[in-house]
Amino acid sequence: MVRGLPSTASLVRFCQKLNRLKPLEESTMETSLRRCLSTLDLTLLGVGGMVGSGLYVLTGTVAKQMAGPAVLLSFAVAAVASLLSALCYAEFGARLPRTGSAYLFTYVSMGELWAFLIGWNVLLEYLIGGAAVARAWSGYLDAMFNHRIHNFTEAYVGTWQVPLLAHYPDFLAAGIIILASVFISCGARVSSWLNHTFSVVSLVIILFIIILGFILARPHNWSAEEGGFAPFGFSGIMAGTATCFYAFVGFDVIAASSEEARNPKQAVPVAITISLGLAAGAYILVSTVLTLMVPWHSLDPDSALADAFYRRGYSWAGFIVAAGSICAMNTVLLSSLFSLPRIVYAMAVDGLFFQVFARVHPRTQVPMAGILVFGGLMTCLALLLDLEALVQFLSIGTLLAYTFVATSIIVLRFQRAPPSSSSGPASPDPSVKEYHSFSDHIQLVGTEQALAPEPGQLRPALRPYLGFLDPHGAPDSSPEYPPQHLPHAEAKLPDLAALLHLAADRARRVFWLWHLAQQRESAGVARADHHTLRGVPQHQPGGDGTDCAAPQPAALPGAQPHGVAHQSVNRAGGLPMLALPSPHLLRSPEELGVSSV
Repeated sequence: MVRGLPSTASLVRFCQKLNRLKPLEESTMETSLRRCLSTLDLTLLGVGGMVGSGLYVLTGTVAKQMAGPAVLLSFAVAAVASLLSALCYAEFGARLPRTGSAYLFTYVSMGELWAFLIGWNVLLEYLIGGAAVARAWSGYLDAMFNHRIHNFTEAYVGTWQVPLLAHYPDFLAAGIIILASVFISCGARVSSWLNHTFSVVSLVIILFIIILGFILARPHNWSAEEGGFAPFGFSGIMAGTATCFYAFVGFDVIAASSEEARNPKQAVPVAITISLGLAAGAYILVSTVLTLMVPWHSLDPDSALADAFYRRGYSWAGFIVAAGSICAMNTVLLSSLFSLPRIVYAMAVDGLFFQVFARVHPRTQVPMAGILVFGGLMTCLALLLDLEALVQFLSIGTLLAYTFVATSIIVLRFQRAPPSSSSGPASPDPSVKEYHSFSDHIQLVGTEQALAPEPGQLRPALRPYLGFLDPHGAPDSSPEYPPQHLPHAEAKLPDLAALLHLAADRARRVFWLWHLAQQRESAGVARADHHTLRGVPQHQPGGDGTDCAAPQPAALPGAQPHGVAHQSVNRAGGLPMLALPSPHLLRSPEELGVSSV
């Protein structure tokens, strides 16, 4: 082999490390972060992440250029598609109460290399998305003041024509990111309270838009004279669906916050479902009233809602709409800054990033290093870079993350549950029972068959069609039995064939013992052979067994009187195997040293 080149064994080990999985730790609740978020907190975080500037800009753009009044169908179909992705996040968030979102879900099911790539994909998505929202927030506020901020910056700072850079530095966008980062660094409770405030104001303004919009609605705007309900046909509705799908991006902030939830197994699925339902209702109703207020072909794509109220003679409502858009964009920015350092924290804890980002502030219990560094990076992006080209790649990153999470769910269906680990052989689990007798094994088998399938497993009818995903080559494989303590060996519970063989063997021995006792009783034997029953107390002839018990040698553990065993045989009606006294009585005639009759 050429000197300096790695050996084949080292390459194999390296590839194995790239493909290793993070162990599933579903039950652990220990964390360095503070578990202080309720279901309401998570729900409003999700609503704030989804209901942003898209409600005030995207509805008019899709209605005028793609779908017409049928934009409400585009939002409905997009909501259903987003719900399917959200359910994947909900299942993972409930099973893994850890921060990390798509990165963590990929790590536990597909391997370290894919998790590293998805982690950086999510980080860049939050960085670019947060900076773009800050720039949109700055532009909207500047428009409210007749572009005075823009004119002041160009007059006293100047402009430049440099590729990939903005025409002028956006100090207002950088300032709002710095201010939001300060609130995020104060702890989860403070940032949650701030998100509550903006989210409630945004929802109240949305409710005002819907009520006033229905009052000003004109059904004639959906008539054939104005182009009809779906002027672009089915293809237009589907094209609008592809664009509207990204309006629901943001529910993953709930999964990223699961490590700070008080009861993540219940709160995460409920919060994701409710927040997605609220966002879908807001988008569908607002797009409905927008196309009923004014004809769809006369909408202003840049400020559709404000322009619609202005054209209907309610110019004062435009200021309320502007205030609502500012609050909505604040919640989206807070969601991005809230999730970003927690993804970095999860990667650092797993050793895939610098360990300084795994440190948590002792008082606020937030990853302070991640907030400072990545908040600063987002500030620089919003201040200097031209984000229009970079924003186009956000859709690719979002689809990649959603695809990997959905695939991870399928892969997780075929992963067998890992055996419970213990600290050592000297610390057995006290809840594990030793199964010595045949009746115990029958009881155990009945319990295993009565248990419901493990949650998250595919239905048996679907497994044959997805067998190529099974790492064990058996698409219909069932989870392994838990480890049990069998006599004479530490082994797992045998399969059904082994249990049936064991049952037939022990039944033969019990039947032989019962047959031998019957023969000796009919022959008038006064006392059973000591070597046969090994010290079990017997009855004297002619007595009832209460006053004339035979002398007892050292009794074996678990032995029972012969009278009890005999009565159990009689009550069983010739089926003594279910009243088995002890394992030492189940020995064959050869083991007991007695010739069979």
